[in-house]
Amino acid sequence: MKPAEFTYHRPDSVGEALRLLADNPDAKLLAGGQSLLTLMNLRLARPTAVIDIGRLTELGRIFDDTEDLVLGAMVTHRTVEVDPLIAARAPLLADAARYIGHIGIRNRGTIGGSVAHADPAAEMPLATLVLDATFHVESATRGKRQVAAEEMFVSFYTSALEPDEMITWISVPAIRPDQGWGFVEYAHQHGDYGLAGAGCLLTVGPDGTVAEVRAAVLSVADRPLLFVGAEAVGREPSDQLWENLAADWAARTEPAADDADYARRLCAAALTEALTDATRRVAARRGEAEVVR
Repeated sequence: MKPAEFTYHRPDSVGEALRLLADNPDAKLLAGGQSLLTLMNLRLARPTAVIDIGRLTELGRIFDDTEDLVLGAMVTHRTVEVDPLIAARAPLLADAARYIGHIGIRNRGTIGGSVAHADPAAEMPLATLVLDATFHVESATRGKRQVAAEEMFVSFYTSALEPDEMITWISVPAIRPDQGWGFVEYAHQHGDYGLAGAGCLLTVGPDGTVAEVRAAVLSVADRPLLFVGAEAVGREPSDQLWENLAADWAARTEPAADDADYARRLCAAALTEALTDATRRVAARRGEAEVVR
């Protein structure tokens, strides 16, 4: 099918894009187009105006800002996957990006577009949620504000963004030597939507016990679900601890799949594997830090 009729705009600056959003309440932003164009071709989305922000190259930058890594909303998934600064400072993002579609999709799709689309099966919303990212949002009429990842994802394809707002920058706390990460996704084949997936960030104390653990899952609710393992704090990381925690968390999910029990079992397995990977990585990172000292 072909999309319904719409007016096409291609601004040259963030300010111009924001003014166009304010003047066209039914407009949609076009970044990589990997989600929006499909919906428009199926006529599931019928915006009266499309604002192509492909020329906003300033939003394609990545840089360090004190303890955070800052990514422009137009940074592509492929860049997230291969950029050495992201790999060093936010490796969970890089690992998650490798599961997104195929390389053609990763070359075009953007991190800001994925977050704004708020697909509960998408990898970038989950990863930013685990990492406690902050989204910098702008509007020509409302000005600037910050939205925490825990507040951004509301329901199926619904975010906390107002119609005239646009994500410009994403701040991600950089990983520390006392932290490890894991990301696991199960699909029929690589590039397919995940049947279940999990990402986690584990922080350990000086004695090696759990100081904090954050995990999130995809495809088993109307949004990525975040879990914070307060019950694990002060305990030694172990296979049994992670299996118990994963089983408890998976039981709280609400899969829309025909076989919800199977989806929960997959979710628990993904969580267990991700937590185990995080344990291995934080042990390696702490060992490297001791050698440096």
